[in-house]
Amino acid sequence: MTDQSYQPSIAGLRAFVTIARKLHFGSAATELGISQPSLSQALAALEAGLGMRLVERTTRRVFLTSQGEQLLPRAVAVVRTVDELLLAARGAEDPLRGGLRLGLIPTLAPYVLPAILAGIAAELPELTLQVVEDQTARLLDQLREGTLDLALLALPADAPGIAEIPMYDEDFVLALPAGHRLAGRKRVDPADMAELPLLLLDEGHCLRDQALEVCQLAGFRPDLGQTRAASLATAVQCVEGGLGVTLIPATAVDAETAGGRLATATFATPRPGRRIGLVYRESAGRDSAYETFAEMLTEMIVAAAPGAGIRPAQHKTGAASRSKQKNAR
Repeated sequence: MTDQSYQPSIAGLRAFVTIARKLHFGSAATELGISQPSLSQALAALEAGLGMRLVERTTRRVFLTSQGEQLLPRAVAVVRTVDELLLAARGAEDPLRGGLRLGLIPTLAPYVLPAILAGIAAELPELTLQVVEDQTARLLDQLREGTLDLALLALPADAPGIAEIPMYDEDFVLALPAGHRLAGRKRVDPADMAELPLLLLDEGHCLRDQALEVCQLAGFRPDLGQTRAASLATAVQCVEGGLGVTLIPATAVDAETAGGRLATATFATPRPGRRIGLVYRESAGRDSAYETFAEMLTEMIVAAAPGAGIRPAQHKTGAASRSKQKNAR
């Protein structure tokens, strides 16, 4: 039975929320920067105070009890509120100083992070950036939970409570094996892919859905074959090995063609592509600072790849462009 005078500690609630998200004590302890015994003690104290078991751990898995499932949303809300209070106390007037947690999708992170990290070191030396790479859905979940401040991903996110700042549009490029008949072409019709085996990323990657949309707009169903990849780098390696073709964003071209075994072709106008933007919780109340940050990131990324099919977005509309912008085509 719960002690009516009991007041749960933030440490206990944070331990519970992190364990519930990770479902692994070691990973949760690492994220919180504490030892596993300290994590277990914080959870045990919370459970003792509430008079109920929230988490069960066997030799093979960790899972929430029914009571844990019921109380988790409230625990998440409390932790998020405390995090926002602490953030405000550290100086809400300038969120670009101190710590900032940034998420990026996997088809973006390897190609823009070098420019972003170098630019931040030069222009925002008082900002400490923490980076998380994950798929769009999980990044949005982490934004809602308050474990991320911002995320770079393909728009529109179309997520309730999430504000969007359009940053730049980038073309898709057709990646081909060296020596392919389309290699080096400048005005390929997307319909030319109809007879080519198309390599796609696993489900959950937004680039997979975008590639399928390109095919749909071109009026054909692609030959998908049996090959799938968990990362864009793996898909490119399969293309180099002659297993098919794939679409890569313009920001990835320099890195993925550096080895000399990958050929590319560009599409005819209007070129298919995607819009990249910065997203964050509307409740954060930091529109102006985050718009400034988005503009800085855009300049860093565009400057690092001049003339590579990347263009600053043209429709920024104040208040973080909360009206969901559709992908530029």
